[in-house]
Amino acid sequence: MPELRQNLATREWVIIATERARRPEQFVQPSRERVEDRPAHDPACPFCTGNEELDLERLRLPDDDSWKMRVVANRFPALRHDRALERTETAIYRNLTGVGHHEIVVESRRHNTCPAIETIEEIELTLRAFQMRSDAFHDDPRVEQVVCFKNHGPSSGASLLHPHAQILALPIVPNTIRVRAEESRRHYDDYGTCAICRIRETEEQQQTRIVYASAHFTVFVPYAAFSPFHLYVVPRRHSAHFADASPAELRDLALALSQTLRRLYVGLNDPDYNYIVRCSPERERGSRYLHWYLEIVPRVNTSAGFELGSGMYINTALPEESARFLREVPLT
Repeated sequence: MPELRQNLATREWVIIATERARRPEQFVQPSRERVEDRPAHDPACPFCTGNEELDLERLRLPDDDSWKMRVVANRFPALRHDRALERTETAIYRNLTGVGHHEIVVESRRHNTCPAIETIEEIELTLRAFQMRSDAFHDDPRVEQVVCFKNHGPSSGASLLHPHAQILALPIVPNTIRVRAEESRRHYDDYGTCAICRIRETEEQQQTRIVYASAHFTVFVPYAAFSPFHLYVVPRRHSAHFADASPAELRDLALALSQTLRRLYVGLNDPDYNYIVRCSPERERGSRYLHWYLEIVPRVNTSAGFELGSGMYINTALPEESARFLREVPLT
């Protein structure tokens, strides 16, 4: 029997299409070139060694010629940092100058790698870059929201093969983030507790949708997952902003992310995916009702007219079965 499930944190409804549900194995991606089968260096790649554009560089770790990770300004940015923030409004027309920051995290020197096959130390460097640049943007009074994310594979939006992630610092809080924040505030007002904390604690008690647990993080498929193998990576310590994660938490997040993405890589044959660090607006970093977490969305199905027309999703995979499948993926 199909059912509608609601995400407690966002209040969004999802249709779990049990009548059309596919087995987890049916989401395994067709065979294609493996990441590790590509050359380790591509002389035509703008992110490979020898092609460093030093005028765009914002950070490198370590800070020498043997760098393992670099952050560079996007040569074709969605937003420009060298402009004044100006607002105009005429009749029904409102706009802002396209002010902000758009940077690329070059995750590795190697052209033929990805987080699923990187070391914990390499993944941690990317997370440190997210954190360090988020702190830098916090000092810019024009910035209202920082979004850190990774696109892996063509259907996720990635246009270059070299492993990289992105950071955008925006002069506004996007509506989706604002709505989520308001729902979190409403839940806190009603129950006196954080919605994400409550969800995580309940999932840990039930165990049916848990995929992996580390010292500081719990990874699970949400009860109202909007797509197959949709995942939350949630810190146990309540904190509103990713930039406030401790060094121990950052290291442990690298472990949790490695374990989770490796399960997708092996179990589903390296599917395209997006991951997003969801955290508070800059002016609400100390919030009691907001809780940062990392969301992973494998691109194993396609949204269509219903999703566009309703804002709801139809999930053709049972969240409990998706979690079971990923738990049982052999990693050795």
